Amino acid sequence: MKQSIQLRLSQHLTMTPQLQQAIKLLQLSTLELQKEIQEALETNLMLEEGDENERFAASERSDARLDQSQAEAEPQHGEQDMAVDREIRAESNEMPNDLPVDTQWNDVFDSYLPPTSHGSDDNSDFDPFAQQSRPQSLQDHLAWQLNLSRLNERDFMIAQTVIDSIDQAGYLRADVDELLASIDNPDISVEEIETLIHRVQSLDPPGIGARSIQECLTIQLRQLSDQFPARDLAVRVCVEGFEHLPRGDLGALARLLKEPEERIAEAIALIRQLNPKPGTLIEEAPPEYVVPDIFVRKGEGRWHVELNPESTPKLRVNADYAQLIRRSDQSADSTTLKSHLQEARWFIKSLASRNDTVLRVGSKIVEMQQDFFELGDEGMRPMVLRDIAEALELHESTVSRVTTQKYMHTPRGTFEFKYFFSSHVNTASGGECSSTAIRALIRKLISGESARKPLSDSKIAQELADQGIKVARRTVAKYREAMGIPPSNERKRLA
Repeated sequence: MKQSIQLRLSQHLTMTPQLQQAIKLLQLSTLELQKEIQEALETNLMLEEGDENERFAASERSDARLDQSQAEAEPQHGEQDMAVDREIRAESNEMPNDLPVDTQWNDVFDSYLPPTSHGSDDNSDFDPFAQQSRPQSLQDHLAWQLNLSRLNERDFMIAQTVIDSIDQAGYLRADVDELLASIDNPDISVEEIETLIHRVQSLDPPGIGARSIQECLTIQLRQLSDQFPARDLAVRVCVEGFEHLPRGDLGALARLLKEPEERIAEAIALIRQLNPKPGTLIEEAPPEYVVPDIFVRKGEGRWHVELNPESTPKLRVNADYAQLIRRSDQSADSTTLKSHLQEARWFIKSLASRNDTVLRVGSKIVEMQQDFFELGDEGMRPMVLRDIAEALELHESTVSRVTTQKYMHTPRGTFEFKYFFSSHVNTASGGECSSTAIRALIRKLISGESARKPLSDSKIAQELADQGIKVARRTVAKYREAMGIPPSNERKRLA
């Protein structure tokens, strides 16, 4: 084949750094965006907070005041000495209570630090970070109680191993063999492990360290005082007839324990007052805050959508540094300033584009889901990403980025954008019904059912078919399990 040189024209998409930055800002949540903005403010000297118009207005007012003060501050030398003398005498005769300062106490000291000892100047052992509080974990609470117990070093080590194997719900998830393997000491026997497990189970909260829900409830009942007359019978119910407890079968429990149904009912009522997850009483998870990106309000018969002004601070280019660029040459400092200025402008532009896209998508969602805001979950209409993308002339990937980890605050609560997107099911009239609305209908039917005769999945499917919604039984079961609702045999109550 003969080699030759040819000229061809072609088009291709290039991911420029500016485009990559815009895509990155678009898919960030509000908290992540605030962190990104803070990092940009710390690394780019051209960026600062505040409105651009306010910045130039403040600069002009400051220059005018400076010129006026310089024009007026030209007294004669004698007058200037007299003014200084009067100022000194005034300061010596009277001291104002509050002196003007440019900082506040909280700007420097964020927490109280205890005074150090006067007898020693060595503060090397003092840790200021020890004053910062942190949530107490379940293991910390149990270890604190264990330190108050009079255990030898060997038993303390075994008990600490047991505590480390307890999950957040308060259950011991390791058996005796696994505990022996983790200790790795051939001198420790199974009896010692069992003894220390029971010792840990005596700690607070009651029911901690149990290996099953049956053992958890039994431990809590045995730690109750004698003022509960149904305590002993409730222990027997948990130990001997636990399989009948979820259904509340009074007849089977009465025949098994040979007790009247009235006393069985009292014992079951006492058991239902217990906590099946005792670890949640102590475990303090750090709070996770959700900052809404937009607010949805109704006024004058219309729904209004607006951006959250506190979600993203206003950024501007520092005018003082920008003026230095115009007076500078082609030095290294000038090149750095120009690079920071270009990055700052692109960052502000990408941030404005993100806010505009989020507002457009949020407004279109509210427009297409007005029945939800008026009627609730039952008014949710089926909608997919393509519907918003075609209405706004955007790509589906852009809509997907916008709807991820973005929230709107509405009169019905705070929802993620993706909450309003759901699949559809055909109705008997030829229309469509969203899966969210079907879940709301299933929840409504189950909440109104009889405790003695709960609705089965087939019966729920029949009820929905009577309303014109054709849903298979397995679909009802899938939606019910997704909502955390147990099946009909577990919802049945004979009492």
